[in-house]
Amino acid sequence: MRRRSQFHRSIFRTDPNGDPAINTTPLIDVMLVMLVMFIITLPPPTHSVDITLPSAGGHGKILDENRVTIDTSDIIRWNGEAVDLAQLGQLVKTASERPDEPTLLFEPDARARYLRVDEAIGAIRRNGGGKIAFPGISRYGDLI
Repeated sequence: MRRRSQFHRSIFRTDPNGDPAINTTPLIDVMLVMLVMFIITLPPPTHSVDITLPSAGGHGKILDENRVTIDTSDIIRWNGEAVDLAQLGQLVKTASERPDEPTLLFEPDARARYLRVDEAIGAIRRNGGGKIAFPGISRYGDLI
């Protein structure tokens, strides 16, 4: 009778009806290492919109006619009237050309899309809107 080596016994089961037990620990270790490497190699976000918030003591003259709102259906409103991005830019440019630049009250709805809010802030900044106030920001403090 031929004797099999220890190597042969360690690889092949002696009981053909036995339950195959595969060690999954190395597989999980490799998966976790790959996940960490993927997270490390992600590029940092490069898009930002720079805005200067007014300080608490140095508020400019705030006029009611400079209220900008965005509702949940992505409609931008200037003092309650619906405007598009081009009209918003023209209105901001007209307001910013005044000798004492007024503060724009910017109030997007909490459920408004971020993309639309970002477009509106970008249009305000491109057209010279330097003073932007967020009067209702305290309502969203517990959401952040």
